[in-house]
Amino acid sequence: MLKPLIGITVILLVSATIALAGSQGSVMIGPYALFALCASVGFLLHWAIFIPSYVFQTEHYFDLTGGISYLSTVALAYAAHPAMGSRGVMLCLMVAVWSARLGTFLFLRVKRAGQDRRFTEIKKRFFRYAFTWTLGGAWVFITMAAALAAITSAKQPPMDGLAYVGALIWAIGFGVEILADHQKTVFRKDPVNAEKFISSGLWAKSRHPNYFGEIMLWLGIAVMAFPVLNGWQLITMVSPFFVTFLLVKVSGVRLLEENAQERWGTDPKYNAYVASTPVLVPKLMG
Repeated sequence: MLKPLIGITVILLVSATIALAGSQGSVMIGPYALFALCASVGFLLHWAIFIPSYVFQTEHYFDLTGGISYLSTVALAYAAHPAMGSRGVMLCLMVAVWSARLGTFLFLRVKRAGQDRRFTEIKKRFFRYAFTWTLGGAWVFITMAAALAAITSAKQPPMDGLAYVGALIWAIGFGVEILADHQKTVFRKDPVNAEKFISSGLWAKSRHPNYFGEIMLWLGIAVMAFPVLNGWQLITMVSPFFVTFLLVKVSGVRLLEENAQERWGTDPKYNAYVASTPVLVPKLMG
């Protein structure tokens, strides 16, 4: 009980610090910074859905809640900003398109599978499950903090060279993530592959190309947002580093690598695949 409560406290303190920093230069809605109002959306939605999810012991709506949180946040920012420029609109669209696609994909995947193994034990413990849902709210806010600071800023500079570079990086990362997810879905649909690991397509270049794509697209968003930021707002540039840390060290690569070792660690073909294939950044040759 104590560790999850400490974790929740740390998450909220870090998020509050970023919310305060990102609010510098934000459009004001009455006495409140639009950035801070948008920062609260993901947390409120995750806490609201956590209660019935714990009561009914289901994890089916976790990823969907994340997708809806991103969409709701950019919708609020777009609706409440009195003079959003083209860069802000583009950032809203990039976040919305990515979240709609990924949220739907993950929701349908867990519905087909019937469960998400990450939550098998966690959902049985109230405070640990509450920590997970609070982390989900922080994930939404911090991953899009740089974009949100630019979107809600009173200063709305026109599109420039960095904006187009960022958009290109985002487009490549988005494409990589979609293709990697599609290839794995097709692979898993074949009953012959039920107990096999995927090592074809993009998965021959990286053991986790979908995560590489996601990190890349958030880097592109940060590059596009950067010229708008100044002063304390620059703290929100933590976004792509936060995404990388969570996907590599917390919820993504680490857990999947451990699971893969349990399933195929004694398989010489899998060990050869691990030895010849980078864990994240795709190899360009071979």
